This record gives sequence, C-alpha cells and structure tokens, in this order.
Amino acid sequence: MFRIMLVEDDDKIRKIVAATLQKWQYEVLEVTAFDRLLEEFKTFGPHLVLLDINLPVFDGFYWCQQIRSISKVPIIFLSSRNQNMDVIMAINMGGDDFVQKPFDLDVLVAKVSALLRRNYTYQDENLQLSHRELVFNLSNSTIQHGGKQAELSRNELIILQTMLRSIGKIVSREQLMQVLWNDEQFVDDNTLTVNVNRLRRKISMLGLEDFIATRKGMGYIVE
Repeated sequence: MFRIMLVEDDDKIRKIVAATLQKWQYEVLEVTAFDRLLEEFKTFGPHLVLLDINLPVFDGFYWCQQIRSISKVPIIFLSSRNQNMDVIMAINMGGDDFVQKPFDLDVLVAKVSALLRRNYTYQDENLQLSHRELVFNLSNSTIQHGGKQAELSRNELIILQTMLRSIGKIVSREQLMQVLWNDEQFVDDNTLTVNVNRLRRKISMLGLEDFIATRKGMGYIVE
C-alpha cells in the first residue's frame, strides 16, 4: 500500500481528498501539526506528498525545500494561487506537479497514480479493482477476465480508473478530457472517442461486451 502525506490546512478539503485517496487503497496521513511537518515526514515515510502552499507557520515552499534536503519523494503542490510565478516557484523548489484549486478529484487521483507509476516499481498485487468479473490491476496496467489478459495504455488506464470510480453514474466526455489532458493543450474531441473505443475493444476481446455504455449527449457509464 502506497503512503501519501497530505498537508492541507483546510479541514473540508483535507478530509475529502483523504477519503478519496483511501478509496483507492492509499494509506493517507493527514498532517495537522504544521510546525512539525519534517518530523512527521521522517516518521511516516510517504511515497508521495500533497502539499498546500498557504500554510500556518511556514509556507509550502519552505517545507518543500526541507523535504528536498533529505528526500526525492514526489511532491504535488495544491494551491488556490494561480499566478505563473507560483507555478514556477513550486517546480523550481523541487515540486513535481502543481494542481490549482478548486480541482477535480479524478484529475488529482490520476496525477497521483501517474507520479507513483513513474517513480516506483509496483510490487503490490493488491492494487486491483474488479467489476463484473473484470479484474483491473493498477500495478501493471492490465485487465483480466476468463483467463485472458490485455495490457492498457496510459490513457486507457486513466479512462477505466475514472469509470470504475463512478460505477452507475454517467461520466461526461468533458470530465474524461479534463482527467486525461487537463486542458493544457487543444485536443480534438475525436481523440477521446478513439481512446474509449480502443479500451472497449480490449475488454470485448476478453469476453465482456457492452462494459462501457454510451449515453448519447451525456457521456459514458459502467453499470
């Protein structure tokens, strides 16, 4: 189980983010002793840190420097500050990513998952989700059903991960595009269709038809 250290002084945001990450089987430490952050870091030994910028005592930039003096652990900044200089400072201080508030929880989970994949070799075979006898293994980006297995691309993994977090609910195309590309560049709407159809074909080849259904004009749903 991956350990995530969550440093956020807004109680409501901290609890929502912690609950969401725990649903994905991450162990979360909610830091509230903002004057002893480095001690808590050393004791907990997180695989990733979610770090707000505006904090009591010292700000997130200070604590990022302190963490970087002893560790290369991935750090994602969370902040309502949206000036380019804030983003530049966050990256220059040693941050790996910057997520602006208010943020989509799916986007945050996708970024956390991506950073963990890039920084660690997954050995935990319990990082699995299952629905309708389809087993989704986040540790090696594969799906299994009926003794067959298929590998997923990065985009296919994120799409399926997002859909399985919203079983029985419609996920709009806009939500998926935000999770996949975060509006950082123009992406043809057709690109999403191609990715969803590829994922559908892989699931179908394992013997599961209509796993992801289309709701015309609204989006997609897994029931």
